[in-house]
Amino acid sequence: MNTPSPPPLRPERSLGLRANLGQFSLLVVVNAFVGAMVGMERAILPAVAEHDFQLVARAAVLSFIVVFGVSKALANYLAGRLSDAIGRRRLLLVGWAIAAPVPFALMWAPSWRWVLAANVLLGISQGLTWSTTVIMKIDLAGPARRGLAMGLNEFAGYGAVALSALATGYIASAYGLRPEPFALGVLYVAAGLGLSLLVRDTRGHARKEAADHQRGAEAVSQRALFVRASFTDPALSSISQAGLVNNLNDGMAWGLFPLFYAAAQLSLEQIAWLAAIYPAVWGVGQLFTGALSDRFGRRWFIVGGMWTQAAGIAVIAASSSFAAFAVGAALLGVGTAMVYPTLLAAIGDVAHASWRASAVGVYRLWRDLGYAIGAVLAGVVADAVGVAAAIWLVAAITAASGLAVAVRMSETMTPAVRRGSAR
Repeated sequence: MNTPSPPPLRPERSLGLRANLGQFSLLVVVNAFVGAMVGMERAILPAVAEHDFQLVARAAVLSFIVVFGVSKALANYLAGRLSDAIGRRRLLLVGWAIAAPVPFALMWAPSWRWVLAANVLLGISQGLTWSTTVIMKIDLAGPARRGLAMGLNEFAGYGAVALSALATGYIASAYGLRPEPFALGVLYVAAGLGLSLLVRDTRGHARKEAADHQRGAEAVSQRALFVRASFTDPALSSISQAGLVNNLNDGMAWGLFPLFYAAAQLSLEQIAWLAAIYPAVWGVGQLFTGALSDRFGRRWFIVGGMWTQAAGIAVIAASSSFAAFAVGAALLGVGTAMVYPTLLAAIGDVAHASWRASAVGVYRLWRDLGYAIGAVLAGVVADAVGVAAAIWLVAAITAASGLAVAVRMSETMTPAVRRGSAR
């Protein structure tokens, strides 16, 4: 009588960047193409609104950022929940499939409504793809190098934003605003989707970390988690509001800065460079700030970053030359580099692995609602009292956000987290 052979053992999953270098590196490249998709709009879409569709009101011009921000925020929230339910890899592929029509719609849109519809799809795609790559990298990295992992992820994404913005600006100056610049998006989708087919799911890594750290685990309902991450937990709610204000000023920068620069008689090539400097400094800076927050802690990186952003925005508001604008854009990039990976790493410090993906979803919901709130606020104020006044207001809000973190948030990189990182 033959004895049935035992089922094959699942391969042991190891946590850490070195143990998962191949998959982690692949996800870094995938996120570069995610960032490139949104980068193709940053330098030229406000000009498209004015030139091709004769939109005059700033609130109308910035409407594409509103629909992008709302759709991305909601997709972020769903991504946190769905990535646990159906798997990270599957959600990543769905996100890329949703992005496929976007470049074609932007190239050939017969009306502004088509552009808004394309940005709804782009927001959903960005929410699913970027959130998923964030969650997967946190899964793979484990507790030891979360800041470095997030720095590498955001470096790839926002470095690609900068390069894409610069490329579309130059193509637009040579061939026109449409359709040629947006043809790059077709290449981005093809490359991103093709590489994502090679990605392996990482839910098993999250389960391993959860099993290794059962102490502190708790059952948290989605409703309770939303309230906790949004309002009641001092660390998580401070992180959420800082993320919202960070993208509030980014939404303003995306929509108003190109118009502000054009009013200062800058050329399209100069505007493209300024649109690239900010995310380029942001992207490269994260190679260092994420890792430094692992060593020195999260809280003061976040506070200092918000205040540096406010200073950069103020420099731009007070300036009228390319050189001064470039200094302000670089300061804004430095401040954002200090904040962006550190906020995500701080969530990893606080949230248990069993509900971390959902906590990331709640944070990214609030963070990307900042795009919509910033675009609406900046557009309304710019129409009422001028573009410069809107920029000054956003600088003040950003400074106040940093103060709120300094007062309310405690350091999340505690000795207990450091001991866990050493394992």
